[in-house]
Formats: sequence, C-alpha cells, structure tokens
Amino acid sequence: MKIKSVIPSMFPTEIQNTPSESERDQISQNIEAVLEYYTREEQKISSSQRMLEQVSNLIGQPVFLGIILLFVVIWILSNLLLRQFGMVEFDSPPFIWLQGIVGLGALLTATIVLTKQNRLAKLAERRAHLDLKVTLLTEQKAAKLIDLLEELRRDMPNVRNRHDSE
Repeated sequence: MKIKSVIPSMFPTEIQNTPSESERDQISQNIEAVLEYYTREEQKISSSQRMLEQVSNLIGQPVFLGIILLFVVIWILSNLLLRQFGMVEFDSPPFIWLQGIVGLGALLTATIVLTKQNRLAKLAERRAHLDLKVTLLTEQKAAKLIDLLEELRRDMPNVRNRHDSE
C-alpha cells in the first residue's frame, strides 16, 4: 500500500505520461515499418489492376445504380416512343438487346469485383501472417520477461516464494 502512494510522488505526472526517447524511437521505427509495408504493397499493384480497381470503385457508388436504371428506362421509353410515332424500333419487346447489354454488364461487374476481392484477400492473408509473427514474438518476449523476473525474485533473499496457479 505504501508503495502505491510513494510512487506517484516520486515521479512527476509529466514524466509518467511522456514516453522516453528510446520509446519514441521505437514507435517511430514501427510506424515507418508499417508505412513501408503499405508502400511496397501499393507498388506491387500493376497498372491494369489499378485501372480495374478504379472501375470497381466507380461501380460501387450508389450513383452507378442510378445510371444503370436511367439507361434502362431511356432504352425502353425510346423503343416505345419510336413505335408510337410509327418508326422502326431498334429493340422491340422483350428487349433482347437490352437483356444482352445488361447481362454483359453484370458479367463484367462480377469479374471486376472478384479481381479486387482476390487481391484484397491475398493482402489480408499476408497481414494475418505478419500479425501471427508479431504475436509469437510478443509471446516470446513476455516469456523471457517472466523468466527474468523469476530469476530476479530468486536472487533477492528478502522476497518470499509465491506459487502461481497458472
């Protein structure tokens, strides 16, 4: 109990909350390593993949659905109006050409989305592998710290032995 009350008075609040120079260096190195990783991954993307992803981003916008619906409505209305005015329709009902265009658009959309998802899945797999490596390294470091603390406890004669059930 006395230790808890003595420690805050020994160290000013600014020192307790401020990371040391070596901690700041380590944090900066870690941030730089993550940024380098993302930069490397970004550089691996081919120009065709970048183009597909831009198209995928466009397709994923709600306005794209509006454009498709507007296209279909204009297509149908123009065919119906041409018939009303006695002109030759370019795609009479049941609108076979429109169905073909919409089907092709759906096929291309699915292919573009799957291509992007495959790349993102590979990236996620690499991140998970990296996360596993970091977790294992952290576990090793924690085990080493526990061993060092146990060794320190054994070396200090005034500290009683204590059994930890875990």
